[in-house]
Amino acid sequence: MGELTSVEICAGAGGQALGLEQAGFAHEAAVEIDPDACETLRRNRGPAWKVIEDDVANVDGRAFAGVDLLAGGVPCPPFSVAGKQLGAGDDRDLFPEALRLAGEIAPRAVLLENVRGLAAARFDGYRAQVLARLHELGYQTWWRLVNASDHGVPQLRPRFVLVAIRQPWAGSFRWPDPLPGPPPTVGQAVGDLMASRGWPGAAAWAARASAIAPTIVGGSKKHGGPDLGPTRARAAWRDLGVDGLGIADDVPGPGHPATVLPKLTVRMVARLQGFPDSWQFAGRKTAAYRQVGNAFPPPVARAVGAAVASALRAGAMRGPGGRSAGR
Repeated sequence: MGELTSVEICAGAGGQALGLEQAGFAHEAAVEIDPDACETLRRNRGPAWKVIEDDVANVDGRAFAGVDLLAGGVPCPPFSVAGKQLGAGDDRDLFPEALRLAGEIAPRAVLLENVRGLAAARFDGYRAQVLARLHELGYQTWWRLVNASDHGVPQLRPRFVLVAIRQPWAGSFRWPDPLPGPPPTVGQAVGDLMASRGWPGAAAWAARASAIAPTIVGGSKKHGGPDLGPTRARAAWRDLGVDGLGIADDVPGPGHPATVLPKLTVRMVARLQGFPDSWQFAGRKTAAYRQVGNAFPPPVARAVGAAVASALRAGAMRGPGGRSAGR
């Protein structure tokens, strides 16, 4: 069969889109409303990816009818652990828009990711509504909590991932297995960057940073400058030898005291999210950090995307007439 195609909504800095590209999907469009994130997408994949800088509510899915996959990281404020459930009419809840597009595009598969909080029992009713609509549209559905550390990312980062696939392709879907062995530690992942300007304490720091990172938090525009998360997360960073109260403009130099905890740079955090060093982030430091911190790690998207792609290819070989076999 030919090349697999996709449309990405709420694309952000492109973490999920990049992973899906690595899994074999060609993006017919990437939809994102934030100007800095759109510039990030253009810098890295323009013009190969058609970047639509607009509210997803303004996108007519019929223009992309027949693509293989609809994917996205729909906004998560309604489902944060500290928050409360929001109704379908709240403009921060874009699941209804994702479901609308699934109906208009009729892709063979849907892949949506969200924060762990959506898995909580108090959202059972909301999840049931989402699944009921997908079932009406002819999809078989799976929802699973996926840890980034199971797929080589040096960070815990649990995400709640929804996969929906039509028949006959659904019968071939299997969640990806965790990679063998542990992921790299923070020190192993970014130790070379920490040493790149000649800081004498870099080797000792890398040895101390001997565990994976806590979940990196991107934050929102409503809150101040960038930092590595709430009090509990900053304590975990401190144990790793990192000052989590901000993001550094540059790597520690030769004059940085060995007794002063360094801060991470945006590039270091991007590595901890699984971005390649070649991926460029647009905007000032705070905007760039938020893009990184809110991203779906590309290695996780690649693993789940490869599982979806495998199902679509295997199902097409089994089914009568490929795409026409779907309901």
